[in-house]
Amino acid sequence: MTPVRRRLEPGNPWPLGATWDGSGVNFAVFSAHAEKIELCLFDTSGKRELERLPLPECTDQVWHGYLPNARLGQLYGYRAYGPYEPLRGHRFNPYKLLLDPYAKRLAGAITWSDNLYGYRLGSAKLDLSFDRRDSALSMPKAVVGENVLEWGDDRAPNVPWSKTVIYEAHLRGLTMRRDDFRAPERGTFAALANPKMIEHLVKLGITAIELLPIHAIVQDRELQARKLRNYWGYNTLAFFVPEPRYLSEGGLREIRTAIRRLHAAGIEIILDVVYNHTGEGSELGPTLSFRGFDNASYYRLMPGAERHCINDTGCGNTVNLSHPRVLQLVMDSLRYWVQMFHVDGFRFDLTSTLGREPAGFDPGSGFFDALRQDPSLSKVKLIAEPWDIGPGGYQLGRHPPGFAEWNDRFRDDVRRFWRGDEAMRPALAARLHGSADFFDHGTRRPSASLNFITAHDGFTLADLVSHATKHNAANGEDNRDGHSDNHSANWGVEGPTNDPAIRLLRARIQRALLATLLTAHGTPMLLAGDEFGQTQGGNNNAYCQDNRTAWLDWSLAESDDGRALTAFVARLIAARQAHPSLRSAAFLHGRSEPLPFVLDIAWFDERADVMTPDAWQDVHGRRVILRRAVPIDATRVDVTLLLINGSFEDAPFRLPTPRLAWQREIDSADPLAAVAELREDTVQVAAHSVVLITAIAAIERAPEGAPEGAAHV
Repeated sequence: MTPVRRRLEPGNPWPLGATWDGSGVNFAVFSAHAEKIELCLFDTSGKRELERLPLPECTDQVWHGYLPNARLGQLYGYRAYGPYEPLRGHRFNPYKLLLDPYAKRLAGAITWSDNLYGYRLGSAKLDLSFDRRDSALSMPKAVVGENVLEWGDDRAPNVPWSKTVIYEAHLRGLTMRRDDFRAPERGTFAALANPKMIEHLVKLGITAIELLPIHAIVQDRELQARKLRNYWGYNTLAFFVPEPRYLSEGGLREIRTAIRRLHAAGIEIILDVVYNHTGEGSELGPTLSFRGFDNASYYRLMPGAERHCINDTGCGNTVNLSHPRVLQLVMDSLRYWVQMFHVDGFRFDLTSTLGREPAGFDPGSGFFDALRQDPSLSKVKLIAEPWDIGPGGYQLGRHPPGFAEWNDRFRDDVRRFWRGDEAMRPALAARLHGSADFFDHGTRRPSASLNFITAHDGFTLADLVSHATKHNAANGEDNRDGHSDNHSANWGVEGPTNDPAIRLLRARIQRALLATLLTAHGTPMLLAGDEFGQTQGGNNNAYCQDNRTAWLDWSLAESDDGRALTAFVARLIAARQAHPSLRSAAFLHGRSEPLPFVLDIAWFDERADVMTPDAWQDVHGRRVILRRAVPIDATRVDVTLLLINGSFEDAPFRLPTPRLAWQREIDSADPLAAVAELREDTVQVAAHSVVLITAIAAIERAPEGAPEGAAHV
């Protein structure tokens, strides 16, 4: 190694990270327990360490120094000195090159080697041993960059929650099989920016695309040994760095281009973010960044047994957001993505972990409080995955106002109803009502219930109606991974079939599931590819399938069946946007009459009799009518009927009174049927289907001298 030739000036403890000012670079990094930190400079290849420069100052637990004449593009890393005392939670090892937690660019990637571990693998003492092999050649390096992007007149769409329709997609899998896109751009932000991709979203009626994690990740050593890859990306290495494989020739400018074009089309972008754990894994994992800088600060450790990480996440470690500097890291990262890249919201993985304080989950935790008061972050969409595997980890409906929450009860109850399970009619009603049983409190709104039938984790919609069991052998875990109870059915044959009756039935049930999703109160989320029949061959845990198993097969979208299903989804979304009663911004309680003798929400059986408590308790009941009425303005009311037949037989449904100028807008059993005026009081509803009936009722002024509040239709 070349001897030290220069000395750093003191510089400033802020901002954290490497900041170029035109004349040099200020370096600042947090560590509460380090005794010394060295800045390591590398050549442009990242293979040769040029200098080690001790950071000369430590202010408020931030080590810092300024390097005059340093340039953009400089590669660097750190080495941290301090106690290696795992029993006390300290794991300092200066032989391990550390990635700056605030790195904005990366050069190179992790090359798996035993030298990445702070202890000697295979030692009888495990992590109590100490490894003196240098890890620099196995580590990516941080790159000094300029944090500026010109955005021109870009404007956020600011779509109201009540009109939001989310499309969950994996950035890479979305376009890897788009043969009509340039090969170098497939699977990147450049492909997301392709006008054909945006046109597809616009035609569907999507208002927000939610991308699975795009932060730079650690590729699991165990997966690589099985010749697989971490596809989903829930294994963060750097919270400010885009995953390099998601960029083609244009670098960060590709992200700006994609987001600008999405915004111009009225589509928001939401990032799925993972701040609950990092890719360093358990106490037996590698030392890459946070563990080496300050293991006892960055991670929650077992009280009285600080050698071990608390594992509320199931991923080996749990990030310690109770520490102010760790909380600052997360908040700075979120602000960076909003201010640098103009993202419109975040979906937080395992949010119950983020809301944990030492005493357990707290809706008034420091993290939630910091988000809700932040001038930038409080204005974007915030979505919680409201569970983890820790004690009291299931917190659906208990997050603070301002959050929407992934509603797995919607997923499970709707699946079970359409599968034909008994006693599911009350549960279906609750889910259609915005899951008021979970969310109607504390000024929260129906949009707080983020409704989904399918998501990246689990079966696709086509697989949900084609497989009774999971088929995950390709993951190399003997089919032990993934959920075993999927509330799915194959409707006669496991997997693909040429039987026309089974194929027609599966298609009908898919449409019924989609109709339920897009007519329920709450915020609907559609899994990318479900609109044209995407299949993963029954794999319900494709986290490691970075291949044609999980990549969207766009040839399906060009098939007759795919085109028909896509058109049906677009009709549903258009109907949802056209009718306020399908997307009410407030909970309906059946206590007001927008029209005379028409409550804002009411339930009937197929005979048009009001549902009674005894009727709700009928375990065999699978038919129901939902009527909702919401004012459009002072003179008009939007009224819709949902006629739901979850039984195995066609049945006549009588329409409840009063009679309005009804139109049959959508019939999930006959997706090509045009909108038609209804002249009869009875509608035939096919088995396993939903019929949407709509009316716009005009409110006429009451005659002069009539009682106050009197009006008629």
